[in-house]
Amino acid sequence: MKLTFLSCEPVPDIAELSRRMQRVAELGYSGIELTALYPMHDMVEDIVRLTEKFQLPVVSLLTGWSYSHEGLCLSSPEPEVRERTVQRLEDYVAMAARLGSIVVVGLLQGLRTNEPDAGVAASRITECLRRVADSADKRGVTVVVEPVNHLQVGFHHTADDAAELVRRVGCPALSYMLDTIHMNIEERSLFETIRTHGQRIRHFHLCESNGGPLGSGNLDIPGILEALTAVGYDHCISVKIYQQLQWDEAARQAVEYLGWRL
Repeated sequence: MKLTFLSCEPVPDIAELSRRMQRVAELGYSGIELTALYPMHDMVEDIVRLTEKFQLPVVSLLTGWSYSHEGLCLSSPEPEVRERTVQRLEDYVAMAARLGSIVVVGLLQGLRTNEPDAGVAASRITECLRRVADSADKRGVTVVVEPVNHLQVGFHHTADDAAELVRRVGCPALSYMLDTIHMNIEERSLFETIRTHGQRIRHFHLCESNGGPLGSGNLDIPGILEALTAVGYDHCISVKIYQQLQWDEAARQAVEYLGWRL
């Protein structure tokens, strides 16, 4: 397993991104996870150079920004909105191919205010992700579905839900992931979920139950790491801290907290 750090907000300034990547690398992380924004094409080659300079790969691109800032949505009743969402995800896939990263889809599924009927929404999401996954497959990129809790996303809240969505799409380029803050809300048992899905998932977010510094919530973080080890999970564990601490303090705190456990 590799410990990586998630940058929760987009960093559109390349000088600031360089500063952050340098600090993350100095702290000993094996990669960084970036929140994608659009347009971003002009930054990609600069980011590639930063990954080489600091020996810090971009392991993942998060896509939720395009829901909250562009109004894009996979479950939208408007065909033109769904079409633009597919196109945007295909753009992110092209960027990910250059960066050697995966693409995470969570919030772009939409809310129940976008589509109240869960069955209709699931059908639309499946159809759209099938197209995105086919495009990703051609580029050698993996797209992962993130099961997000029902307070933040309208559909596919549990690991079982995400696994079923992946099954319906039926393309090897589509996988799924787990995030402990969402698991803590939606799953009956974090450890049973890891035992059931840990060998199949492609990515993992380690986030406290309160979104704050590791150890400040109610999660058994050592137990979670042991469970991942036991099932042979060998992809990234990406630290996500978005409450109470600034990004640099969050990155440092997590390394100190996890140092004796990893």
